[in-house]
Amino acid sequence: MDPLYSTLDILGAGMRAQSERLKVISQNLANKDTAATSPNQDPYRRQLVHFENYFDRAAQANKVRVSHISEDPKDFTLRFEPNHPGADGKGYVKYSNVTGLIEIADMQQASRSYQAQLNSFRLTRQLQQQTINMLQ
Repeated sequence: MDPLYSTLDILGAGMRAQSERLKVISQNLANKDTAATSPNQDPYRRQLVHFENYFDRAAQANKVRVSHISEDPKDFTLRFEPNHPGADGKGYVKYSNVTGLIEIADMQQASRSYQAQLNSFRLTRQLQQQTINMLQ
């Protein structure tokens, strides 16, 4: 495979992985303030994205992909709201274990990584075009 096309393929894999991460972070933020609807139910649990490195034989290159998405085992937040339908016998309601500041920081990191790969993608495409122009 041509090194420039291989580079685009590798960058594309990284962009797909970061895009999936951004999607999960968005879901986490959207559900940040959810509460249990009954005493025996759990609210939304934060999702975590895990990456893995793999060798793509067709491209003859190492790439990244999302290996799996798991739930954050961190405890839920408890709030004293005795009149809430999700309150337990002591009046506490379980709220999601999503922390907004952590999600924003993760989103910024994923966004920067995606942007860096996009810039590299554009530069590689520009190099391809210059090579084609030189050969004409």
